[in-house]
Amino acid sequence: MRILVIEDEQKVARALKEGLTHEGYQVDLAFSGEEGFYLLSTTQYDLLLLDLMLPGRDGLEILKSVRKQGMTFPVLVLTARDTVEDRVKGLDSGADDYLVKPFAFAELLARIRVLLRRGRSEQNLRLLLADLEMDLVTRKVKRGGTEIPLTAREFDLLELLLRHQGQIVSREMIAKEVWQEVDRATPIDNLIDVHIARLRRKIDDPFAKKLIHTIRGVGFVFSEEAP
Repeated sequence: MRILVIEDEQKVARALKEGLTHEGYQVDLAFSGEEGFYLLSTTQYDLLLLDLMLPGRDGLEILKSVRKQGMTFPVLVLTARDTVEDRVKGLDSGADDYLVKPFAFAELLARIRVLLRRGRSEQNLRLLLADLEMDLVTRKVKRGGTEIPLTAREFDLLELLLRHQGQIVSREMIAKEVWQEVDRATPIDNLIDVHIARLRRKIDDPFAKKLIHTIRGVGFVFSEEAP
């Protein structure tokens, strides 16, 4: 499970990372709203721990943008704002839970476990776009009711595109999330393009409506309408 912590108090953020990493989570840190929003746009997360009072883009703005873009991962707000009005604003903006500082780390872990269990509900185990359906449990893909056989790599690539439908997915993002190429010392753009071409032949070519669209020099968009 991968968690993003957006917290401008670096000492707090690093303590959270140390504790969560010890519990087996993979944790990324962002110390500003802009940095956090960039990571959210380029990396796939299972949970967001979000401070509200951030330099630049504040937490509520990030929260509203995340939900507006259709990102459905759980968001746990961590903040010193403890009034009822503040809590209502956070929950109305799309937060799933609210924890006031200072808090016990054991309570944070308990709330994270609850949110992650909730995030694995049956609805979130199926990804849909148009007549395309992906079942994350059985790892089966259907379009128009017809099952489409995919390799493990093609499945992972399609899942990434589906989770970010309507958004630009760059080759850098694909290299990082699908091939686990972090430093990209050896470019794999040609390999990515080959897999995109194979995926197109399977899920687009037999159908009138095309779902994979190339943004030249930038990446790909998975959507019903051409960008």
